[in-house]
Amino acid sequence: MRAQTPVLLLGAVLLTTLAVRKAPAPAAAGTVSGTVTFTGTPPKMKPIDMSKEPTCASQHATPVMTENAVTGPGNSLQWVVIYVSAGEQSETPATEAVRYDQKGCQYAPHVAVMEVNQPLEIYNDDQTSHNIHPLATTNAEWNKSQPPGAPPIHTSYAKPEFIPVKCNVHPWMHGYFAVLSTAHHTVSGADGKFSLAGLPPGKYTITAWHEKFGTQTQDVTITGNETATVNFVFKATPY
Repeated sequence: MRAQTPVLLLGAVLLTTLAVRKAPAPAAAGTVSGTVTFTGTPPKMKPIDMSKEPTCASQHATPVMTENAVTGPGNSLQWVVIYVSAGEQSETPATEAVRYDQKGCQYAPHVAVMEVNQPLEIYNDDQTSHNIHPLATTNAEWNKSQPPGAPPIHTSYAKPEFIPVKCNVHPWMHGYFAVLSTAHHTVSGADGKFSLAGLPPGKYTITAWHEKFGTQTQDVTITGNETATVNFVFKATPY
């Protein structure tokens, strides 16, 4: 039998080693989840009269309601921005564009969340002109007309800020841009629930912001792959 050369023997050892070597275990990452609710009496959502813009009114089978205090079953509260406000570890900046639509003379979504310097694309899906006017104070304020069929407006914001948005043509159109310096953010749904996933072990401050009822914070510690529960209760007022 022909003897194996040292090179062949070394190759066999390397192949054996590679075959039994296990893939590295994934890094631990926890989740913060919970529900946003309210106590007290929230303002009643009011129907919006779009009769002066028939092309928009015809897109809605029932009257559109105001969205500054959207509540649901079990005193749930929608459109609350929940995000990590302290304890954030380094993350790759977001490069995917956030889309903001003007459709049926409404802003969709009502609250658009983006990171600092993340691209924002604003579309006019209606057969009427809009004049979008973000009322920034920390960032530069601007307003731009966007006729039907116009290309999207491309923009971004360099500083964190909650920015009210209105249309100078249709006074009932109101929304928000939430510009954040964190990759971990979300918005509560119609049931008030939210979830922030992918949090490495560490201590975090979780902030909840609502356009009418203010801001709350809670601290939470993630030790591994667990899910920590954090609930927020806002005091609603009818005014």
